[in-house]
Amino acid sequence: MLRLKVEGMTCNHCVMAVQRALMKVPGVERAEVSLERAEALVEGKADPEALIRAVEEEGYRAALAG
Repeated sequence: MLRLKVEGMTCNHCVMAVQRALMKVPGVERAEVSLERAEALVEGKADPEALIRAVEEEGYRAALAG
């Protein structure tokens, strides 16, 4: 499971936009996005850079969380 920090989300619409973007990345089996924790948990064998790119294309900032 990969954990991404996601900055810029302000509402549930943002959460759904990020979740939809992540689910479109090849290899993603499940994506759970949390507004409160400002993060996304992604299950599957997706390329981390592709995940970050997908989030950034929606207008948010993302980075792998330690």
